[in-house]
Amino acid sequence: MRKKAIQNIISKLNENNSEQFISQTKSISEVYGSNTFNDDVMKKKLSKSIYNSLKQCVEGGGELTVGIANEVAHGMKEWAIEKGCTHYAHWFQPLTGATAEKHDSFLNIDNGKIIERFSGKELVKQEPDASSFPSGGLRATFEARGYTAWDPTSPAFIMDDESGKTLCIPSVFVTYTGHSLDLKSPLLKSMEALENSASKLLELFGVKEARVLSCVGPEQEYFLVDRNLAYMRQDLLVCGRTLFGARPPKGQELDDQYFGSIKERMLSFMGDVETECYKLGIPLKTRHNEVAPHQYEFAPVYEEANIATDHNQLTVEIMKKKAQKHGFLLLLHEKPFARINGSGKHINWSLNTENLNLLDPGDNPHDNLQFLTFLLASVRAFYKHSALLRASVASASNDHRLGGNEAPPAIISVFLGAGLTSVLNRIENNKLKVREFEDIINLGISKLPRISRDNTDRNRTSPLAFTGNKFEFRAVGSQQSVAIPVTVINTAVAESIDYIYEKIVNKNKSLKNFVQAVIEVLREIIPEIKPVLFEGDNYSESWVKEAKKRKLPVLVKTPESVKVFECSDSINLFEKYRVFSKIELKARCEIELERYCKTINIEAMTCIEMAKTKILPPALKYQQLLIDNVKELKNLYGKQSKTYEFIELNLLKLNTLINNLYIYIEKLEKNILKIDFDKLHKSADLCSGEILSNMEELRNSADEIEILVSDELWQLPKYFELLFID
Repeated sequence: MRKKAIQNIISKLNENNSEQFISQTKSISEVYGSNTFNDDVMKKKLSKSIYNSLKQCVEGGGELTVGIANEVAHGMKEWAIEKGCTHYAHWFQPLTGATAEKHDSFLNIDNGKIIERFSGKELVKQEPDASSFPSGGLRATFEARGYTAWDPTSPAFIMDDESGKTLCIPSVFVTYTGHSLDLKSPLLKSMEALENSASKLLELFGVKEARVLSCVGPEQEYFLVDRNLAYMRQDLLVCGRTLFGARPPKGQELDDQYFGSIKERMLSFMGDVETECYKLGIPLKTRHNEVAPHQYEFAPVYEEANIATDHNQLTVEIMKKKAQKHGFLLLLHEKPFARINGSGKHINWSLNTENLNLLDPGDNPHDNLQFLTFLLASVRAFYKHSALLRASVASASNDHRLGGNEAPPAIISVFLGAGLTSVLNRIENNKLKVREFEDIINLGISKLPRISRDNTDRNRTSPLAFTGNKFEFRAVGSQQSVAIPVTVINTAVAESIDYIYEKIVNKNKSLKNFVQAVIEVLREIIPEIKPVLFEGDNYSESWVKEAKKRKLPVLVKTPESVKVFECSDSINLFEKYRVFSKIELKARCEIELERYCKTINIEAMTCIEMAKTKILPPALKYQQLLIDNVKELKNLYGKQSKTYEFIELNLLKLNTLINNLYIYIEKLEKNILKIDFDKLHKSADLCSGEILSNMEELRNSADEIEILVSDELWQLPKYFELLFID
């Protein structure tokens, strides 16, 4: 079957199926936003007064009335029907980490006649059954009522596929009692909190009535594996990662995949994804090969955080559909293959007004007190709430990646670069005259131009690196929503901005000199935040020891990380800014622990089943072949031949490995029975300890068996086939 799957791939590629390799004929500008209820469409479909009123609502200065909702709903319905839609759905992001939707048709019956109608009430609110979504105890199973509410800040869009077209309305999701059941409503609250705090601080610098937005650009890494091979791997289908697989002769050692020429089949998939994304107004900018074989990346242009979150979720949905169409299985697991790089979703985060990036240092950052103030507010937030940042990216899958040689460790630190570090040192020591940052790099090639050097280099080992005008949070996992990490960043930075604001106001009262007051406050904060600043190699063992000396949180595994959501500092922070209530934080902790235990439980059971049905049978067959071979050689040649001695050595090794396999299967089965979902903390510790250790023992024996057993007998597609067959 394995060889047949490979032959199917070769045959399909040889056919050069014209449907598979689609060339894009339309320009980006022709299709961009064509399936979104965007600004241009609203101007056509809405009256001028309603359009202006809606814009005021979106920008936070107006009330969404029934009259506004009714006209918007009518215009939206007319546009959607013209585009071929028959149904609409509130599109939301429950605590599963995926998206959800319930489709309703525009069908209405009026005096026995069929009409198509969509009211403001239907636009603003929908009632999906909430009973089967994770709630962490926020409601009982029999309390099924939940509400989705329209988010007018994110444009409605049309999902267009071969099965039909549906009008999708971005929404938040809450319980009957008003508690958040989704990822988006806390994000929107954190954005509002950050805007209020940042606008207040900006006023001190003479910037009045500025609308401040947290902006995000999430880079999306992923793997593509041929479907013919992937469908033969139960672990890939059920767990999203390989639970078994011996090291191939070649992995990523030669670095020949990274930024290499994109092969035709993958490029066809990418082009198809981009076209659909452009229709939805998703500004995908970059595509390239990543470090590992069959690993790739999409990266968009910056957008407002809530829209960027929606767009990333939509991009992932589109990628899954298009992967299926192009004969691939899309892998978003953070570590689908052992011993090679995993995938992240790096969040590039910044603070912007309509005209200014508040984290842009300009030409002379040492003179730019406003930039330095917001920079230090951000760094202080990352320091004070580093444990929360770690908790925001915690998952069973991301634990495999964090700390590997392609990802930052599970210790939050900040890289600023030599230039900014020098500026901070000089401020701290009351020496403000520093060299200009603009430096020239001479490439040493006469035909190439001289280029400006950036203010900072890139430290790819750092979890949080300042990269010129933004922070890149590299610890985020590839399959998680960016909503929770961004919510944590926004709220933490809002608290730090308020802290600095109060200090500047108080200092200014005594000094009567605003500039000097700001400098004095910065000088006080720099020593406070120094423990989180690290310019070196985050992968080194010495950094772990150093981080502990600096009293930075070292939270290696998910169970110990997510408990941070329940601590008093976290509760005080989120309740102060009305982002989460105490009960909502407790619920999220419970949901994450439950998800962790269920994930490990599924993987462990898959391990056992594969070991029994996919690893042991070929091992036992090969064992019998070796036994028969030794017997035949002894009968034919007796002691005259030494050949059977080498076979016997292999046989002894195989016998030991098979024995170990049985032992580890039994140990794992016993430990799985101890998982109790009514005792989540205890079960999570069991999963992160003994069960994962048992799985690793089982895998090590199975991988050695794979190397010994005849290739003809091995059923599972091997690593070199999954990673190198195109």
